[in-house]
Amino acid sequence: MRFVLAGFGGSGKTTLFNAMTGLDVPVGYGGEVRVGTVRVPDPRVDSLSRIYSPKRTTHATINLRDVPGEHGASRQVLSPGTLHQFRDREAICLVLRDFLNPAMEGSPDPLADLGAFHAECVLADLGVVERRLDRLRKERAHVQELGAFETAVATLEDGKALRLLSPDQLHRAFLKGYGLLTDLPLLVAVNVDEDRGGEPVDPELAAEVCEMGGAAMVLSAQVEAEIATLDPGDQVDFLEEMGLAEPTLDRFIRATYELMDLISFFTANPEEVRAWPIRRGTVARAAAGRVHSDMERGFIRAEVIPYEVFAEYGTEQAVKEAGRFRVEGQGYVVADGDIVYVRFNV
Repeated sequence: MRFVLAGFGGSGKTTLFNAMTGLDVPVGYGGEVRVGTVRVPDPRVDSLSRIYSPKRTTHATINLRDVPGEHGASRQVLSPGTLHQFRDREAICLVLRDFLNPAMEGSPDPLADLGAFHAECVLADLGVVERRLDRLRKERAHVQELGAFETAVATLEDGKALRLLSPDQLHRAFLKGYGLLTDLPLLVAVNVDEDRGGEPVDPELAAEVCEMGGAAMVLSAQVEAEIATLDPGDQVDFLEEMGLAEPTLDRFIRATYELMDLISFFTANPEEVRAWPIRRGTVARAAAGRVHSDMERGFIRAEVIPYEVFAEYGTEQAVKEAGRFRVEGQGYVVADGDIVYVRFNV
């Protein structure tokens, strides 16, 4: 999963990036694009690893790109170069400032910042699709492709995000490769003061995010930075003192999976135990392609053990003896927690 951390200067975006990735990159305006990796914790992976004792254990990961924030003379802005850094990502996490920052003028206004970010993304997308539509009309392209871009233009001219449109309304196959920002899943992280980390999202802001087809959460990047420096045993006590049930990282990952409608299936053998994130509804053949393209091309069948069944019996052999081992064809819809063995021939 490839996320971009977006946000205007002074939002605390890089502080959050450091807390989640364990890196220690400089904070402040400008600088360079940084990339870090967040491991997705999953006790099922750890359990399988204890049983198989593999050479490698590989959790699912989130790749985060931290793009430096900018600050204009009169109003916060994101340049075309900054927005271009978003286009090859799979989702956007927008960090909004809702805390007093001595380096910033005036009070925080997360609602206005959200509106400004949305407007810039809409304008950037509109420029892309209008140019392409003009060319398609000159080339007398297929009516379906023309229709997809005409729908995109009409939606953006209305100030709406493309992610709001269903597959029936927008044929995204024609838009593939353009990296349209308003069609990417959007997670809004409202960065607050340390004593407000347990608050819910402001209802007005939550409604605006919903109108854009996104999801929202509240966090305190400064608190998360402090948590990241503590031993695991001390983190629980610190969270209780701050009135938090769990670290932001856990909430961020859960929100990410819900936003992108992701699940995980597993491969497990003495060489490697690994989690593979896929979209909910993915069929076995396509899931096999996540492991290796040869598996998808030469797919024969999938041998499946749900994790709960494996945990109940403890070994593959015991599962087979109990008659709980399943053989599925290419159209089987992989479920969350499935342990999958792909039989293929190329």
